[in-house]
Amino acid sequence: MGRIHSLLAAAMATGFMATPASAYMVYVSNERDNTVTVVDSTTMEVVKTLNVGQRPRGITISHDGKFIYLCASDDDTIEIIDTSTMEIVGTLPSGPDPELFVLSPDGKTLYVANEDDNLVTVIEIESKRVLAEIPVGVEPEGMGISPDGSVMVNTSETTNMAHFIDTASNEITDNVLVDSRPRFAEFTPDGKQVWISAEIGGTVSVIDNETREVTKKVTFEIPGLRAESIQPVGVRITADGKKAYVALGPANRVAVVNTETYEVEKYVLVGQRVWQLAFTPDQKTIISTNGISNDITFIDVATDEPVQSVTVGALPWGVVVSPN
Repeated sequence: MGRIHSLLAAAMATGFMATPASAYMVYVSNERDNTVTVVDSTTMEVVKTLNVGQRPRGITISHDGKFIYLCASDDDTIEIIDTSTMEIVGTLPSGPDPELFVLSPDGKTLYVANEDDNLVTVIEIESKRVLAEIPVGVEPEGMGISPDGSVMVNTSETTNMAHFIDTASNEITDNVLVDSRPRFAEFTPDGKQVWISAEIGGTVSVIDNETREVTKKVTFEIPGLRAESIQPVGVRITADGKKAYVALGPANRVAVVNTETYEVEKYVLVGQRVWQLAFTPDQKTIISTNGISNDITFIDVATDEPVQSVTVGALPWGVVVSPN
């Protein structure tokens, strides 16, 4: 026993003791049963289910991890959830039918797509005030913001455009035509590009943030599947900017795209009708929401292999992971 204790002491002194993987909380909005499911990222088990407003979709979290913001779309409001108690502690004035939103890098402002009113609503979180309402195209949904917070991009599903908005003036500076039914906007970590998924068009348009022109289009082809069943929606890009993950809807797969060549390197089979995606903060895992199979899938970023699927609520839509 003395030798074992000595070895343990030596290991601790030299820093070679194995440490457990970081546990993050995963929050999933379930559109059909009006709940948020909380999943432990380490055990991959459900730890809590919270009843929320009607038709929850967009979900994000404050940068300090203390509050969740949730689009209760059919209640025309954004609910604020305290992550320590998992109770609803307030609301924000979202405008009609909030679907997706994006939080500013400084955590002070929330930009909300109001699908039924063709507006982007700008909310100051601390005061709960509407700072601006920005008219955009028909059926706004996708929301992305540059790393420096100076540019926000909204996509309008019916207008088939990406609208570039100056966050200092809250005015549109550029409108860029993309393919049919754009659903998501994601900036690269360096802020030089924004990736726009087109659900019906079946592509992802890569737009140069300086010239505001489409410079590349990512296409997808899966043997045995018809082109119309491959519908890009959620997009996430790794912190090192090397890989993009694209949820492909009823294709039941997540595409892994090389951001230098714009070629698909792999298709990861997940649950049915994959919708949104979120990384864990350590970037070791990306999680997909699979609407029709009512589950989420954990994907290993190093191997791009699915690790495990976890049953959540009915029609999971959005997903966000605690920052710490």
